Amino acid sequence: MEIFSVRSSQSLLFKNNPNNAKSSKTSDIQIETRAPAPASFQIEDDVGEGPDFTAVSPGELRNYARQSFDSGLIDQNTYAAISEPLPMHAIDPLGNIVDLSSVTDGTSFNFLDYYKNQLQIAMSIGDSDEVQTLKSIVNFLNA
Repeated sequence: MEIFSVRSSQSLLFKNNPNNAKSSKTSDIQIETRAPAPASFQIEDDVGEGPDFTAVSPGELRNYARQSFDSGLIDQNTYAAISEPLPMHAIDPLGNIVDLSSVTDGTSFNFLDYYKNQLQIAMSIGDSDEVQTLKSIVNFLNA
């Protein structure tokens, strides 16, 4: 038994074999083109026009934030804070407990007011790191 290198594949034995003949027709090959899949959420080219953050689902907000993070509009801390799931309960600036357990990925929610209230609470407590993160979130949602 002989072992041929890749270079010897052009040998006479290989060329004369009818199974290896170059009779394939490339005209029979067709490439199907598909329409590109629609994106579930895209950033519009107009800078001033974004989604309505007073009525957006958490999933849509995360998608928008991810696209904004990928394009460099927001930093990693802002993206991470937006991507965190909402707590089951939150406190509003008046000290009332707000039940957020009914908010799911498909439910519309007023994130602008929620983050403004959380910013107000963080400012009253004096947590500077939290205030900085919440300010960047509110600025992002207002843009």
